Amino acid sequence: MNSSTTGAEPFVYVVDDDSMLRESVGSLLRSIGLRVGLFATASDFMSFTRPDVPSCMVLDVRLQGASGLDFQSYLASSDIHLPIIFMTGYGDIAMTVRAMKAGAVDFLTKPFRDQDLIDAVSLALARDHQRRESEQGMQVLRIRYETLSARERKVMALAVSGLMNKQIAGEIGLSEITVKTHRGQAMRKMNARTFADLVRMAEALGLNSD
Repeated sequence: MNSSTTGAEPFVYVVDDDSMLRESVGSLLRSIGLRVGLFATASDFMSFTRPDVPSCMVLDVRLQGASGLDFQSYLASSDIHLPIIFMTGYGDIAMTVRAMKAGAVDFLTKPFRDQDLIDAVSLALARDHQRRESEQGMQVLRIRYETLSARERKVMALAVSGLMNKQIAGEIGLSEITVKTHRGQAMRKMNARTFADLVRMAEALGLNSD
């Protein structure tokens, strides 16, 4: 295994028991400035401490032990989210369909063009970057939501469900002025510039008025 974990640049994992192909793919990806980790087996990969950066995997379908497709399923069940590009010399339609349905970015049949792999890796890294940004955004939303009082959360949920301040006041037994205050506080704490922003945040958090 040959790897580097310094810096914040994207990282590509290559898992293939063919040492010559593994090294060839690694050299190609390094030539375009990517950091690469090379692994002969799935277990080698699992024992590696992965850097917290946008990443993807280039995975051979036929590995020693479990197949690459089985390893794809294992990663998903282990909550390890990595866009995967499959390589195979024995591809068929059923195998390709299974891999793509499970979220694979691409399925490259050996021998493949260098540019095809580079394009697939670029797409996979962009996809992982977007996923990470989305997850970070959700984490920020949850942290903000935790700062709301129980009353502010209730008012927020009722407001985004479509009720007016007067209706919310009648629903929870508060004055309309108090409801307006709680609603304003909720928007401020959630950093919602408009009520439409607050509605979108509530949808992302899966809130309801129960």
